[in-house]
Amino acid sequence: MTSLKIVTYNIHKGFSHFNRRMVMHELRDRLHELNADIVFLQEVQGENCGDAKRHLNYPTLPQHEFLADQIWPHHAYGKNAVYDEGHHGNAILSRYPIVRWDNQDISAHRFESRGLLHCEIALPDTGQPEAKQMLHCICVHFGLFKRGRGIQFNALVERIKHMVPTDAPLIIAGDFNDWRNHASDLLAHELQLHEVFEASRGKPAPSYPAGLPLLRMDRIYVRGLSIQHGEMHAHRLWNKISDHVALSATLALS
Repeated sequence: MTSLKIVTYNIHKGFSHFNRRMVMHELRDRLHELNADIVFLQEVQGENCGDAKRHLNYPTLPQHEFLADQIWPHHAYGKNAVYDEGHHGNAILSRYPIVRWDNQDISAHRFESRGLLHCEIALPDTGQPEAKQMLHCICVHFGLFKRGRGIQFNALVERIKHMVPTDAPLIIAGDFNDWRNHASDLLAHELQLHEVFEASRGKPAPSYPAGLPLLRMDRIYVRGLSIQHGEMHAHRLWNKISDHVALSATLALS
């Protein structure tokens, strides 16, 4: 394997802006077109019996399994928010085996349920030392309030320091809700991480709202991988199916 393509996307629970349309089938088509190796998803509904009754052709499978169809045989779902009709959280879809996974509760208060979905993925033989064949992937969706995000960033830093070997490749991707970009200094200083678009273009990509992206809320941070290319997916076929822009990156093992 010479390169690794990854995507991060907040799928807005499978509905378009202002919840006007159920767009799961369009989401699946767009994600399949990207043909990524690993996909980091936020706001994924593991179950919603109300939506299933209200919308024709609503998937019978959990959303992450429906999207993974025939492309990503390995997937993990971290349930964060639970309510009367179902639950939602983060998910990681992968071409390669997920050897271990864990979902850590990092909720800062009872009004926002948040988690860190951490997967260890066995890469194909790369000729690298054994430690570098296990890729650590963490999917995040941080809170809307600064104080809560501070607690969540600290939890992320502590998890990585204790659970990710310094010589293992690492990807952290998701919706950071960090439009003032406090994350980059912290993660670069504490963990030697590099944000894909900041490294290649000077600043993270604008990703919200999808129709006119202004806020730099979605990120891809890497360590132990070389950044080859980053791309925003904000053209017409994409910007009507979520309120966020999908971001992709092509990476190579260092």
